[in-house]
Amino acid sequence: MSEEEKAREAMALAVARSVRECGAVLGEVRLAGARRVSFGLYRPETAGSEATELRLDLAAWLLVLPEGAVFTHLTGAWLRGWSLPKVPEGVPVFAAVRGGHRRPRRPGLLCARLVGEPSYDLRHGLPVERPEEILLRTARDLGVMDLVIMIDSALHLGDIDVDRMEALLKSRRPGVRHLRTAWLLSDGAAESAGETVLRLFHRAIGVPVQPQVEVVDDAGRLLGRVDLLVTGTRDVHEYDGEHHRDKVQQRTDLRRERGLEPAYVRRGFTLDDLLNHPGTTMHEIDRALGRGHRSSRLERWRVLVSNSMYSDSCRRRLLLRWQRATGVIDWFAVA
Repeated sequence: MSEEEKAREAMALAVARSVRECGAVLGEVRLAGARRVSFGLYRPETAGSEATELRLDLAAWLLVLPEGAVFTHLTGAWLRGWSLPKVPEGVPVFAAVRGGHRRPRRPGLLCARLVGEPSYDLRHGLPVERPEEILLRTARDLGVMDLVIMIDSALHLGDIDVDRMEALLKSRRPGVRHLRTAWLLSDGAAESAGETVLRLFHRAIGVPVQPQVEVVDDAGRLLGRVDLLVTGTRDVHEYDGEHHRDKVQQRTDLRRERGLEPAYVRRGFTLDDLLNHPGTTMHEIDRALGRGHRSSRLERWRVLVSNSMYSDSCRRRLLLRWQRATGVIDWFAVA
């Protein structure tokens, strides 16, 4: 047996073990403590975290998927631990099967066809498609900003083989043009989705920045690393997510901000600033840089947001499309 065959067998055993451990069964189960994953698919209820519950549900889905199936799209990205955009509730499970196998049709499951040689990884004991293929599948649905968030995270985690990605981008497969645009905007230095959104905002309004820069004072002493440094200035722009509201984190942030002064000026931005008040936010940046304010600079940003999952209408449109494809339609969303 070759090394490749041994690796494939080991992965198949690991997948089978995950299915056994989740305790899933096919058929109608009306006992207390049974969790309904989908029509005719149940597993024992547990008291685990939300992430643990989802991983057990995915293991249960393998009972209805043919041999060699893998998780892909947003499901595969989540299993790989990538940062994701604002994903709505009710998103189906995304899987892909080999060409010769049937594609199961069940509410909540959306299956595609795998192409190329069999190749997948294990995450949490579950089969996951290759990173570049996951990104290509999401590129057929999501916006450029959503894709950049995922690519940044995948690069930061070291998941992407650049040579394989470049080869994919030279092909003419559906979604490649969209993915290529996002690839050119990506930067693996970003450590969170919020940082990526903040960087794209600066790019859209024409303010060059450097991500994840180590800053020093005039004496050469290291002051720390910052999210974004506005090129040619001492202005530090950082994304302040929800965890910054915590009392302990707030005290840490204030000490860090004082440590940057007077060598640098720190400004914190929230997602609300970027999505709901972009004009005011750009005006503040313009004033700090001493440049004239032109509202036309916001057009590129508005296009990015309106075609991303940070737009309510875009989320509803995508969810409705996926629900139609899986046989589950939320008529309230239609109305």
